Amino acid sequence: MIRKKVLVTGGAGFVGSHLCERLLNEGNEVYCLDNFFTGQKQNVVHLLDNPYFELIRHDVTTPFFIEADEIYNLACPASPVHYQYNPIKTMKTSVMGAINMLGLAKRIHAKILQASTSEVYGNPLVHPQKEEYWGNVNPIGERSCYDEGKRAAETLFVDYHKENKVDVKIIRIFNTYGPRMHPDDGRVVSNFIVQALQNQDITVYGKGDQTRSFQFVDDLVEAMIRMMGSRDGFIGPVNTGNPHEFTILQLAQKVIELTGSKSKIIYKDLPSDDPMMRKPDITLAKKELDWSPKIELEEGLLRTIEFFKSTI
Repeated sequence: MIRKKVLVTGGAGFVGSHLCERLLNEGNEVYCLDNFFTGQKQNVVHLLDNPYFELIRHDVTTPFFIEADEIYNLACPASPVHYQYNPIKTMKTSVMGAINMLGLAKRIHAKILQASTSEVYGNPLVHPQKEEYWGNVNPIGERSCYDEGKRAAETLFVDYHKENKVDVKIIRIFNTYGPRMHPDDGRVVSNFIVQALQNQDITVYGKGDQTRSFQFVDDLVEAMIRMMGSRDGFIGPVNTGNPHEFTILQLAQKVIELTGSKSKIIYKDLPSDDPMMRKPDITLAKKELDWSPKIELEEGLLRTIEFFKSTI
């Protein structure tokens, strides 16, 4: 068997660690790159004894040199709490990180996948969101460092493909949850589970009628691997998410039910630029990747709750 050499930037993060694990299980040699701003060594410590796994502390805003067959570019804080903490650093990670990784892919003739985001659609005026939709994004808002950084990265990926013939793939990730989420990342699933397990008030912003579609991390990893292996010339972007839509209030009620919590739901003002609707159209993913999510919300929440029970 010929082992592929695969570089995963942001590999010690929530999604990256699951991807590294899957790639190792498939017999690849994996280089996990992370600066540990939001990634955590504990996410990959169980992989360190594998002789085909290498953990490298590095920041993608500076150039990096390695020989690899494939690159998965996941490096970037992905939760509002973390990406708003240092917005300039977030923008630099998306833009300079993309430039450095695309430059590497160009030099070593590697295939490269960009982990983009549903945030490129902003607060959408189209529902559900198709890949052809250009978005409704505030360029100077609280979330702009992430939204516009990821949009610029997509531009760079397409231009490197057109100008330099780099083999690129782009996916747009919708709300994803699962084990190894950071308990303090401010994302709604982790927030609700942590609050419920501690019988604290569950904080819902606005009336809780804003909608999200929640994708379990294993489904996302499957989509990423299928996208990397998709047909030559197909670059995307492709939506990866769960098209089953829930209100935030419904999620809070479901978490209370599954944890048996005594928590009460309280309401606070809606943050600025918080999208009211978020639901992927996954027609293209079904057609090109033969992919659709398999894990329903209740099963995924139960697995995530078990993880948080063991960590908090």
